Amino acid sequence: MLKRPALITLALTLLAACASVSSQRLTVLAASSLTNAFIELAAAYDAEHPGLNVDLSFGASSTLAFQILEGAPADIFASANPAQMQAVVEAGLVAAPPRTFASNQLVLIVPADNPAAIHAFSDLANPGLSLILAAPGVPARQYSDLVIAHLGDAAFQAAVYANLASEEANVRLVATKVALGEADAGIVYTTDITPNIANQVLAIPIPPEANAFAYYPIAPLSASAQPAAAADFIKFLLSPEGQAILARWGFGPAP
Repeated sequence: MLKRPALITLALTLLAACASVSSQRLTVLAASSLTNAFIELAAAYDAEHPGLNVDLSFGASSTLAFQILEGAPADIFASANPAQMQAVVEAGLVAAPPRTFASNQLVLIVPADNPAAIHAFSDLANPGLSLILAAPGVPARQYSDLVIAHLGDAAFQAAVYANLASEEANVRLVATKVALGEADAGIVYTTDITPNIANQVLAIPIPPEANAFAYYPIAPLSASAQPAAAADFIKFLLSPEGQAILARWGFGPAP
């Protein structure tokens, strides 16, 4: 029979082992536009994997890529464009080739009362209105610049950028500020018109021939402390269940 000190030691060892299992965490760095979809994805994954918790950190893909390059601990990177992912790939910081898992498009939004009377993308060149875009380097800004270039000549582009009142750190901030009436217009992803702001903004479609498609790649990181779980989460994301969750939040399929 085990004596009391031995029993205590055994119990402490078992408790430590249980705590270790229950505290396993998977850290996912994801583009801001993925916020709502990934919160639901993480909850669904957690429910199917007791003892593992998915921790989500959202931001501009450019910011997240910089953090990874600087050594921030994480298991998975989900980017809003291939360019930011490529920077991480070229640094040798991914454990497997990136997989494209979703697509998105841009849309012009204005406050629900539309104080600047904006009814088409061409109205962004009207003098005196205030436009909000994501900051340079953020994928949504790169796509926005492409759309502006596609829809007008140099004079049109100059007039649009003359109305630029603010550049935000990520695209969700653009959507929030327009919903609050802090600007006359903003360019965001269609998925940024979430239920909590849907009645506060009007969406003005961008002509299909000029719109930019955003493609979202994901990859496990080579510094991951949970490589098997990272690979499994990505598998779940690409599964019919994961893709259905993304579709509910407005994301299109991968090409």
